[in-house]
Amino acid sequence: MLFWRLLLGALLIATLVGLCVLDERAELPGKFLVPVALLLSVLATEEVLRLAQAGGMRPLGPPIYIANVLMVLGVWFPALYLHYSRNLSAIDMTMFDQVLISSRAPWALAIGLLLIFIGEIRRYDQPGGVLANIAVGLFAMVYVGVLLSFAVQIRLFWGIGALAIWILTVKMGDIGAYTIGRIFGTNKMSPRISPGKTVEGAVGAFLFSMLAAWAGFHWLLRLAPPSINVVQGLPHGWVVFGLLMGGAGMLGDLAESLLKRDVGCKDSSSWMPGFGGVLDILDSLLLTAPLAWLLWSLGIVGAATAG
Repeated sequence: MLFWRLLLGALLIATLVGLCVLDERAELPGKFLVPVALLLSVLATEEVLRLAQAGGMRPLGPPIYIANVLMVLGVWFPALYLHYSRNLSAIDMTMFDQVLISSRAPWALAIGLLLIFIGEIRRYDQPGGVLANIAVGLFAMVYVGVLLSFAVQIRLFWGIGALAIWILTVKMGDIGAYTIGRIFGTNKMSPRISPGKTVEGAVGAFLFSMLAAWAGFHWLLRLAPPSINVVQGLPHGWVVFGLLMGGAGMLGDLAESLLKRDVGCKDSSSWMPGFGGVLDILDSLLLTAPLAWLLWSLGIVGAATAG
């Protein structure tokens, strides 16, 4: 299983690298990666709804799908408008432009909540379950749609290099936690939620994330520099980035394990042996996306983060 998991992980990373290269060379920013984000939002939404149904809840699916798709498209379409209206090969966004794009996700969230209320009003027949269904719907929109919108913004605001470093740092943390945990793990970290996770695996996650962040900001960012003018970033900011991505990635993994444990499911789905479902792959990325966005926005990391 370890070999199979590492092999599939390597293939997924290679595929993503290829898409990143194509997207970097495309005149239209996000041409290859935004469709992937849309597909992932639909599949991840389906799995969240499946987990909710396993827990006895009946959230309305269509409004949630619509809102999550709108949250991805909502941050992409304004960027396309800026791209074509200014006739630029790379979007040179001002701070106002970034705020304009970022504000689209809350609007999509509000539309989704409104549609959920309309749907619940129409199907109401007896007391019980409405509040839980609305709460699950709101959670699904935030967990999938809002968090994925931060990933799209990273691509649009700071370019392929920033996106690739974020994904590489987080997923290398996953690989480090799994590999070191399987080989050396003896002390359970959270046995009630995820019996397989160990303290030794957590150490491996931090080490691998730190190594990936160092390599990314020293070499990868030079190959694909930020597409807009940003602050240079703190010297050795990669240390902060690696530590926070490693820790938040483990938290994201545990958070999804908590959801599955609560409803008695081993995996969010079984479409990929060794990994489970889309959420089992995205869990660590979802919670780290806004954190990575924040580190770039605050200038903690930037063009000269390597130090």
